[in-house]
Amino acid sequence: MKNKKLTRSFYIRPTLKVAKDLLGKYIVRKRGKKKLVGKIIETEAYIGPQDKASHAYGGKVTPRNRAEYLIGGHIYIYLVYGMYWQMNISTFKEGKPECVLIRALDSNLKSLADGPGKLCRYLKLNKSFYGEDLTKSKRIWLEDRGEKVKPSQITSTKRIGIDYAGTYWSRRKWRFLIK
Repeated sequence: MKNKKLTRSFYIRPTLKVAKDLLGKYIVRKRGKKKLVGKIIETEAYIGPQDKASHAYGGKVTPRNRAEYLIGGHIYIYLVYGMYWQMNISTFKEGKPECVLIRALDSNLKSLADGPGKLCRYLKLNKSFYGEDLTKSKRIWLEDRGEKVKPSQITSTKRIGIDYAGTYWSRRKWRFLIK
């Protein structure tokens, strides 16, 4: 199978489905004549205004989270601890702030991409990617390279670092990994 760039229809489906289906897809980052590539092996879902762990909890709209409200397929990137970029992909419909955090990539340099901050460093991502449309961008996109990840190969666990969201939300098994 030829490498196939993911289209809008992939991203506008229900967020939990997209979060699982992103596993095994490839992020391609073009930088000059060089391409940085990594296979997505870990994701984490955030389901809009009702999700206390979401930046859009309660319907909040800020300059920081506005990209969450874009139609599925846009990058929502933000800085944590003043030093680590984290890349999310908007999902579902425009005006419905849902997204998937890309937590880890498998690459030739695995140790450089085994966490959300490390993968942004590996891919050389920064604020300039905020709101970037993955379906139209010439510098970053996602591809299906024909690798099928079976449900039996996926494990789900609670999300990381969101204890502030309370027991119900912090225990949701919305973090997905390839076993």
